[in-house]
Amino acid sequence: MELIEAIEKRHSVRQYKDAPIEKEKREILDGYASLLSKQGDLNIQVLYEEPSCFDSRLAHYGKFKNVKNYAVIAGKKDGSEKERAGYYGELFVLKAQTLGLNSCWAALTHGKSKAALKEGEKEIIVIALGYGENDGVPHKNKDVNSLAPDLDKGPEWFRKGVDAAMKAPTAVNQQKFSLKLLEGNRVKASAVGLGTLLKLDLGIVKCHFEIGAGKENFKWA
Repeated sequence: MELIEAIEKRHSVRQYKDAPIEKEKREILDGYASLLSKQGDLNIQVLYEEPSCFDSRLAHYGKFKNVKNYAVIAGKKDGSEKERAGYYGELFVLKAQTLGLNSCWAALTHGKSKAALKEGEKEIIVIALGYGENDGVPHKNKDVNSLAPDLDKGPEWFRKGVDAAMKAPTAVNQQKFSLKLLEGNRVKASAVGLGTLLKLDLGIVKCHFEIGAGKENFKWA
């Protein structure tokens, strides 16, 4: 499964089957988490058969069920850590989807994780992981022209990038972002409005846009 296909198939899932993730898939996920950690200057850890993080009042309020596997993204605070967590975390999420696994970003609706953090690091976000009871459903979208006002005059790669970005998961599905096409095949991605997860969401959106548009076709402004 290619990443663009994973974008089409991946939806947030909160209820999971009591089925362990196989050893060979764990090895792939752990190796990819290590690679992304180096690329994104982050600490991405995957914890398996560890139910306590999502066995909390907050998790039950968030309608999570039977979550025994999750990824933790941590890093040092430098002002860009949330956007990087979103970008590289979404690459991890899509990789998991190619392996037939479901996932869900979880900001506050979980308990204490058992990730081992290094000095100076803080936990940025947690991602539930496993075999879902279902594959989830597509989220609702805002009007595409409100998110990408240059869509109609843009080239095909821009339209494909916007289409992929529209499928990006964002906090409470608010889609607080904009994508503008500039001269010289440059694209400006911005967070819009207020919210504690805007930078993380922007990283996820930029990840999707790159996959849809093709990194070779444009540069970020």
